[in-house]
Amino acid sequence: QVQPVESGGGLVQAGGSLRLSCAASGRAFSRYAVGWFRQAPGKEREFVAAIDWSGGSTLYADSVKGRFTISRDNVKNTVYLQMNSLKREDTAVYYCATSSTGSRYEGEYDYWGQGTQVTVSS
Repeated sequence: QVQPVESGGGLVQAGGSLRLSCAASGRAFSRYAVGWFRQAPGKEREFVAAIDWSGGSTLYADSVKGRFTISRDNVKNTVYLQMNSLKREDTAVYYCATSSTGSRYEGEYDYWGQGTQVTVSS
């Protein structure tokens, strides 16, 4: 079972930080690349960050480079998204998904979590 589950969302002030977690129970989780996507109200879902199976390669959207960091702990079957210097425009539902390879394209991800809400206030 490689169905991911997100957690860690919430309300934070602009300039603050949150850490999201993406976890899966299956032992095969370490074989999959993991991506984070987000969708704000009235907007299309967009790519945020991705990490390969080993954690040795990462990819970020330009809008979050230097502020967000994706990492993984395969022993704990968990991928993290550390979000620093949060802006109001980061407000969205954040989704975690698994793929046989890491990319910025939604179509390459097979299993999706239900999302966790991140709200950044001024």
